[in-house]
Amino acid sequence: MVDSQYYLPNDIGIAALDCCEAFRLLSPRERMYAHHLSRAAWYGGLAVLLQTSPESANIFVLLQRIFRKQTPAQLEQVATAVGLSSEEYLAFLVYAAGLYANMGNYKSFGDTKFIPNLPKDKLKALVWASQAFQDQPGEMEALWNSCSCPLYSLEDRQKQLGLGDKGITTYFSGNCGLEDAELAQKFLDSQNLSAYNTRLFKRENGGKACYEVRLASAVQKDCAMDGESDSHCGNFNFEEKEFTVKRGDYAPLMEKVSYYVQQAQAHAANDNQKKMLEEYRRSFTFGSIEAHKEGSRYWIKDKGPIVESYIGFIESYRDPFGSRGEFEGFVAVVNKAMSERFAKLVSSAEILLPELPWPRDFEKDIFLKPDFTSLDVLTFAGSGIPAGINIPNYDDIRQSEGFKNVSLGNVLAVAYATQKDKLTFLEEEDKDVYIKWKGPSFEVQVGLHELLGHGSGKLFVQDDKGKFNFDQSKVINPETGEQVSSWYRGSETWDSKFSTIASSYEECRAECVGLYLCLNQQVLSIFGHEGQDAEDVVYINWLNMVRAGLLGLEFYTPESKSWRQAHMQARFVILRVLLEAGEGLVGLEEMTGQDGRPDARITLDRSKIHTVGKNAIHRFLCKLQVFKSTADVEGGRALYDSYSAVSDGGSHNFLRLRETVLLRKEARKMFVQANTRINGDSVELVEYEGSAAGLIRSFIERFQEDAEQLEADLLELNKRDAPCWSLQLGHKASY
Repeated sequence: MVDSQYYLPNDIGIAALDCCEAFRLLSPRERMYAHHLSRAAWYGGLAVLLQTSPESANIFVLLQRIFRKQTPAQLEQVATAVGLSSEEYLAFLVYAAGLYANMGNYKSFGDTKFIPNLPKDKLKALVWASQAFQDQPGEMEALWNSCSCPLYSLEDRQKQLGLGDKGITTYFSGNCGLEDAELAQKFLDSQNLSAYNTRLFKRENGGKACYEVRLASAVQKDCAMDGESDSHCGNFNFEEKEFTVKRGDYAPLMEKVSYYVQQAQAHAANDNQKKMLEEYRRSFTFGSIEAHKEGSRYWIKDKGPIVESYIGFIESYRDPFGSRGEFEGFVAVVNKAMSERFAKLVSSAEILLPELPWPRDFEKDIFLKPDFTSLDVLTFAGSGIPAGINIPNYDDIRQSEGFKNVSLGNVLAVAYATQKDKLTFLEEEDKDVYIKWKGPSFEVQVGLHELLGHGSGKLFVQDDKGKFNFDQSKVINPETGEQVSSWYRGSETWDSKFSTIASSYEECRAECVGLYLCLNQQVLSIFGHEGQDAEDVVYINWLNMVRAGLLGLEFYTPESKSWRQAHMQARFVILRVLLEAGEGLVGLEEMTGQDGRPDARITLDRSKIHTVGKNAIHRFLCKLQVFKSTADVEGGRALYDSYSAVSDGGSHNFLRLRETVLLRKEARKMFVQANTRINGDSVELVEYEGSAAGLIRSFIERFQEDAEQLEADLLELNKRDAPCWSLQLGHKASY
């Protein structure tokens, strides 16, 4: 029997993301705008298949072909006829739904591979008996042969995403290691090129390593085109290595994105939206991050839109090196009532920021008041849906021009609903209060995390002309008592400097800000919490964090001593910090559960949160910010790595606790999203049931009009790069 960690359980939670009321309130023009941007997002989201694993795109096409010919209900009769039990058929549907929801065969949260929970020969029999196979036996057999081995393989390296021998990645060719990633980053910095929309391919030429940096773009020509001053493409010698910068990664998909972005322009509500979309179109057409940054500037200026969206190569969590962005696109509608609370939080930011534990010099010169809205998601294309977002991720823009925060209200409403019998590792007397206040407390935490966590703190920078954004003769490092002696230079960024730990370290800093500032009465009253209710919100927010730190152990891989999920590593670090604070603040004990199996209990002394807890977070948060501000990678890494270490020594055996967490884990929910379609002059919302079959149907209908061409494009893109992964997989992929 396969370890349950590597398949999705049949009873996994699948919820429909409700946006019916939000969509109903849109004007015809706003609906048309939302429709075209949703199309752009969904087509771009398919690039994630090619960013995840060598086999993901082919598995996607296999599933699309099967379900385009037969609905899940029709296929069930075929499954029964070839000997699948109802449980096995449901396992197949859950696997298919999982592949769609994660845009690949690795979990978007945790980066672990998942495989079908039914025997390979049974799945093969079902494929062979399907209508798709009857219609095109040669093509379907070739497609099965191209992906069936990796589809089921759980060789050590294929169990998780990672670089070199630590896992699978398609951001780099299979022969790349950490040293190649570091060299490529230096090269990109020297050319003032962002890694966000790139992949790296290495080959040998006469015994010499040659690197190809490929930009995501619709245009495949490497010369400068109309509308751009410099293509950045060409051949370069760098540190005695050859580098070639080329365009055209995911070209057919980027072409679709550019087309639909242009279609949306005609329905934009104002000039900022039109200019934003024009820059996005240039970015996806030519592969220019500079154009995307320009579009992001217009996006920041587009205050309080009814239909909010963002699209591009955004989050770098899944690049093992931490600097390449995964494609993501969302379209959402503003929830006015909740947004009013966030607006009050924004208005209070200048009073709250000085409460943070670092000196004034370590805070931005001016707090640029962002938009902070609660949104109901209509479309979120990519590998998964977060609860809140703080963007853009370009540090230079965030520091000097601003950013936006969004909390995704309809995601929060269903993602964090908890059943009492599934609540692990808590004392019985905590469970009812936890269920009552988990949602409201998480809303407070998300607000603080996004706005004052990611939105706070200054990076000390010396630009290319030698100019400093701080007074290096006067600013004192509070950790050493001496003048600041390090900073970011030229084109260095937070991501490029802190690379592999950047994402998790920053999430940890933002989570700590949330814990620290939720103790503030003014914050709690903004969210409508007073008196005992306010105290309960604080208690559950902190209790939820320490419980999440324990649950985080699921996302640690002992064999490679690596973490697979930035947020969960961050929460484990916070648990360690609060355990270290002592004085009975946090208790963690191993025990035997009522079922006779290993269990654990985590406790929090609510009377010590405002004293022992606050002091511990104060000290730790100040350190995190100082290392970040001063670009002190060595100090920051030493601190973060020490708290991230998972061992069987010390007062807690975290390696053994990890086994207990795995034993009692609950699978993360999947979401079924609606589609939009044009009917005459209007746009309709098409909704689906919250089930595996509903999720599958939503994807089949999402790409109906050009399904065959799209599938051919995905197979061709995958085939072109197949030799690049052969070293990684130990065999040559072929199709």
